[in-house]
Amino acid sequence: MESIPFGKHSLLDCIGDTPLVYLHEPSRQAGAHLFGKCEFLNPGLSVKDRPALTIIQEAERRGDLKPGGIVVEGTAGNTGIGLAIVCAVRGYRCILFIPETMSRDKVDFLRAFGADVRLVPKKPWGDPEHYQNLAAKLAEETPGALFADQFGNPANVQAHYETTGPEIWRQSNGQVDVLMAGMGTSGTIVGAGRYLKEQNPKIRIVVTDPGGSVYLNYIQNGEESAEGSSIIEGVGIGKIPPLFEPQDIDEIFRVHDPESVAMNRTLVEKEGMFLGGCAGMVVAGAVEWAKRAGKRPDRRPWNIVTVLTDTGLRYLSRLYNPDWLRSQGL
Repeated sequence: MESIPFGKHSLLDCIGDTPLVYLHEPSRQAGAHLFGKCEFLNPGLSVKDRPALTIIQEAERRGDLKPGGIVVEGTAGNTGIGLAIVCAVRGYRCILFIPETMSRDKVDFLRAFGADVRLVPKKPWGDPEHYQNLAAKLAEETPGALFADQFGNPANVQAHYETTGPEIWRQSNGQVDVLMAGMGTSGTIVGAGRYLKEQNPKIRIVVTDPGGSVYLNYIQNGEESAEGSSIIEGVGIGKIPPLFEPQDIDEIFRVHDPESVAMNRTLVEKEGMFLGGCAGMVVAGAVEWAKRAGKRPDRRPWNIVTVLTDTGLRYLSRLYNPDWLRSQGL
């Protein structure tokens, strides 16, 4: 690595160490102290920069990814953006399979980084044409290619165990009571939650889940089934991924789209935070959870950290488009 006189060596050194910010209006509504872990301030504007970097670093360390190599992934957008950034800096080619239902904003953003984006029809898990299976197949058939495998790669959890969890513990001065997030791959809440539980086993790890996701039924009833649907992208899942470990979760409950969308508007108008739908869902869930929980046994308010997953800039054509929301009954 070349020596430089000052500054960060590359943009990759700016991944992580995102601020923890107090959320005033949601805290007032909740009767608790709500904080947002501002993952939308990562270089790729989402939490997925963290696992993208760690996945590639670990592959390099193992010798699975050589200079000039190819990184292949199936992604709903944010992980692809993180990988595209890391590949651009490291000099790898990036090939991404993305369901054609994803927002045009995300697709255009990926192509701007030089990624080879392949839009495919949305298929159920287990179907050979599912975007993850197509990515795995191409990587297997392509010499020098790495399948990033965000849903099954332990480096995803490792990224949050080594960075997100320690940051939250340090930034909260060890006073965090509850960590709340949504789950897609489950890497964020499993990794960060595991680290926090090791520091204080009394910390509660709580998941908010949208309609159409199997996590709620799986955790509560042991059934890998889902009801309903949701407009929220990048959270929830149709099949339990290999990374997920239910023992890491204390509680899960559903947050419906009207509450999520309303909270996104509150976060923009009251907090100046222009965020994706997952963040709105998580903060709406934190308000609901705090109201239901009441005060702590010692009568002080709960300190709740919410993961603000990504920017709202990728959802302008949907989440922040009144005509589109009306077409969805919202």
